[in-house]
Amino acid sequence: MTEETHSRSITLLPDNAQRLASLCGRLNEHIHQIEHSLAVKIQQRGNLFRLSGTEEAITGGGKVLESLYLDTVDGKQLSPDQVHLALRETQHGSEEGPEPGHGDTGVIRTPKASIKPRTRHQRDYVRAIQRHDINFGIGPAGTGKTYLAVACAVEALVQERVSRLLLVRPAVEAGEKLGFLPGDLSQKIDPYLRPLYDALYEMLGFERVGRLIEKNVIEVAPLAYMRGRTLNNSFIILDESQNTTAAQMKMFLTRIGFGSTAVITGDITQIDLPKGTRSGLVHVTKVLLGIDDITFTYFDARDVVRHRLVQRIVEAYDAHDRQAIANLKQEGGSGSERETREN
Repeated sequence: MTEETHSRSITLLPDNAQRLASLCGRLNEHIHQIEHSLAVKIQQRGNLFRLSGTEEAITGGGKVLESLYLDTVDGKQLSPDQVHLALRETQHGSEEGPEPGHGDTGVIRTPKASIKPRTRHQRDYVRAIQRHDINFGIGPAGTGKTYLAVACAVEALVQERVSRLLLVRPAVEAGEKLGFLPGDLSQKIDPYLRPLYDALYEMLGFERVGRLIEKNVIEVAPLAYMRGRTLNNSFIILDESQNTTAAQMKMFLTRIGFGSTAVITGDITQIDLPKGTRSGLVHVTKVLLGIDDITFTYFDARDVVRHRLVQRIVEAYDAHDRQAIANLKQEGGSGSERETREN
């Protein structure tokens, strides 16, 4: 049965030619992107837009146009990536408004960029970080787990709620051998910490990050460097925590001191530990579940905010894994199935 086609017009105010050009994009590329994604037809004349399609498509298209037009107010040119994120927010966002005490938009403000959570899980994650001492963000690549955690950390540092940032990763080899990398230990570890540096540079600027690292206000280090320390008045992020052992996870969590916030992120589908070693992230979800002031936020493919194909890739792998497990069950189970359950 074919859904009934409707049409509706919206007027974007104020009528500003430069902002409208940014909204539409070069050769109307942004309009075409919205049309393709939402299956809606958009006709424009000045600041008047006429949308045709299903009621749901028209409603979604109108929200995206209005949201993106607000984003043009600072004079910056919109990019296809921003349009993609706005579409993701419209398609999978929550109907709930922001809660009191955290601003009207949920935007995390850093010196070089303002970061806005785009999905319900992202908003829940940011709220949890703002309110609780220990927070876990678990889910596939591209869902914003680490990026949002770094943004919250930078905001807390700038507002002087904490006195230092510690960004930590386990130096686990993902098929490559550290011994074959050039340089000393610090230089060998540096590529594993690069995503954290990149996020800091985007939010604080290259020179400011360099000065803060020199003063030890920001420390980016491998997990092994945390042993024996007590970290007070700090914002601590443990990234790629699926590659910790249970003992390493316990060691990290017991480093947290007074006035500190910790965020632990990871993807339990990408564990690079030696075969037979249980992931500390998988283990901790069972050990700490139900403890007050410790939160767990789980992301899924709908939260992916990278290239639109990344979401489809994650969904394809999830479907393949489910089918593989179903096939094993039909065959009566195997050692591989038992190993999957244990991890």
